[in-house]
Amino acid sequence: MIASLRGKLQSRDSSRLIVESAGVGYEVFIPLSTFYQLPPIGADVFLEIRQVVREDALNLYGFLSVGEKRTFDLLLQVQHVGPKLALAILSTLTPAELVAAIGREDVDKIDAVPGVGPKVAERIVRELRDKAADLKTLAPSPGIEAAAASSGGGGPLDDAVSALVNLGYKPAEAKRAVDSVAANGSAEGAELETIIRKSLAVLLSER
Repeated sequence: MIASLRGKLQSRDSSRLIVESAGVGYEVFIPLSTFYQLPPIGADVFLEIRQVVREDALNLYGFLSVGEKRTFDLLLQVQHVGPKLALAILSTLTPAELVAAIGREDVDKIDAVPGVGPKVAERIVRELRDKAADLKTLAPSPGIEAAAASSGGGGPLDDAVSALVNLGYKPAEAKRAVDSVAANGSAEGAELETIIRKSLAVLLSER
């Protein structure tokens, strides 16, 4: 079982990266919060890893904090929450925000994550109400609030669209939200994380 991975960052986008270690390239799926904190391509990187084995796949999920890895593990214990949805939740809410939402029984906040839905949000609150308390002892990990790293892609607007698509939004609605932010001047000179946050606000206001 792979528990951690250290190596050189070979490539990255908002949902996955490749780390080369001892001549082997490992594909690792990540939340946006980890993407924001990645070093430049070619630099050394260390990731906490959760290896998930399924009948048809063996996938690695990586995190830059123990708190996010433990939150990911807890989310996987909830019925109908798989790795992809757990990453979407961690891309939108930090462990501290998730714990607070569960403690307040704030189903709407969790339901706002693309792909969750009210029934799954209710199940997360119900099934993790006691278990989530353990996460309070961990240092809070940065989520959307973290300083965004440059992705080296087609510019911050394109990167924002890609990030929203990876969160579960349709390409057309993701582009419409980003274009809306750009049209009112909010994106000019803004960092990627700011554009994503403002675009998320547009999308959530349309729900």
